[in-house]
Amino acid sequence: MNPAQCRAARALLEWTQPHLANEAGVSPSTLRDFESGKRKPIANNVTAIRVALEAAGITFLEKGEVSPGPGAALRHP
Repeated sequence: MNPAQCRAARALLEWTQPHLANEAGVSPSTLRDFESGKRKPIANNVTAIRVALEAAGITFLEKGEVSPGPGAALRHP
């Protein structure tokens, strides 16, 4: 998951940064810095963010799947 995918996933869910940070158990500054590209968090924080988004219904797309580049999609219930 890259920062743009994280922002897209959060937008699909209509979640704020503080909401996602809370769901993932990471600090809001960690999420803010990751999404802005300011720094890459340690691996377990990125994993926690991804797991929280996937648990909420997000599927991450990689290049060559459904889109020409990486992306995020909301699974149907």
